[in-house]
Amino acid sequence: METMVDVVIIGGGQAALSVAYYLRRTNYSFVILDAEVSPGGAWQHGWDSLRLFSPSTWSSLSGWQMPPTQETYPSRDQVIRYLANYESRYEFTVHRPVWVSAVNNHGDHLEVVSDHQRWRARAVVSATGTWRSPFIPSYPGKELFQGLQLHSAHYQTPALFRDEKVLVVGGGNSGAQILAEVSRVADCTWVTPSEPLFLPDDVDGRVLFQRATDRWKAHLEGREIDQPVGGLGDVVMVPPVKEARERGVLHAVRPFERFTASGVIWADGSETPADAVIWCTGFRPALTHLQPLGVINSEGKVDVEGTRSIQEPRLWLVGYGEWTGLASATLIGVGRTARATAEAIQEYLAKS
Repeated sequence: METMVDVVIIGGGQAALSVAYYLRRTNYSFVILDAEVSPGGAWQHGWDSLRLFSPSTWSSLSGWQMPPTQETYPSRDQVIRYLANYESRYEFTVHRPVWVSAVNNHGDHLEVVSDHQRWRARAVVSATGTWRSPFIPSYPGKELFQGLQLHSAHYQTPALFRDEKVLVVGGGNSGAQILAEVSRVADCTWVTPSEPLFLPDDVDGRVLFQRATDRWKAHLEGREIDQPVGGLGDVVMVPPVKEARERGVLHAVRPFERFTASGVIWADGSETPADAVIWCTGFRPALTHLQPLGVINSEGKVDVEGTRSIQEPRLWLVGYGEWTGLASATLIGVGRTARATAEAIQEYLAKS
């Protein structure tokens, strides 16, 4: 079965919905193809206690503000509800679950392929994010370790680690928040490449987004900007992290040298036993569906001008991180690149 449409958006999370919001203002047809079984994107896979580090008014997509919450920072479940309601509010055409296996070049159109259907599209927006591509660094002896290894992508609750010795590997907000939670029930060691950078207690996502906006404006004007500490990767002192600081567990050590069957060996030759490792080591763009187009570079990304593929000009990419727009992997930040993307697609389709 094959369907013709002007634009196919691959993905069903915040980036896909934000692009759809702007495309609905045009006269062009579009569909959203979501691999998940229900709305909410990758937020459905966040750990149970996950919270944003910005208030709801600073965590909203274009057009409709996230409803206020009793707590300062919205929970994972509140974000999922908001995205589901956003999708319904604007009556987007969403097909799910649809796993897109390939995007092919078919001359005058791009062919988007799933198990049961194909779409002929004049333009394609890839907005699949990173959750399906968790990154775990290579460590000598990792395959020898007999304990549990779990990436933060699949972490849900600390109950699994009660009374165990746990290594939490990786910095940033996910590392700090998971350490804070697991350390309440387990003996935790936090391992980071360098000393974590903690933002002041009164700084949250609002300040981080403003700094990203300043960088964006400077980039448009061709200026360099010297900013203080506080990029999107620095640790925001949300309440669980503050509580961990009060308990004296919010400190990190530098990486170990290698694994053993029962633990790890440090640079000084000492050994620490471990029952489990939680990898909070980030993600890579989930782009396997674009392999047939030959656009993925040696870094696992796509060379873009703005959000448009340089090699395949009918392809746009939104929401993967800084290389697809400053702060574009955040709820509030993606609107800027989504709008520019929709305008670029509209201009392209009008000329083609």
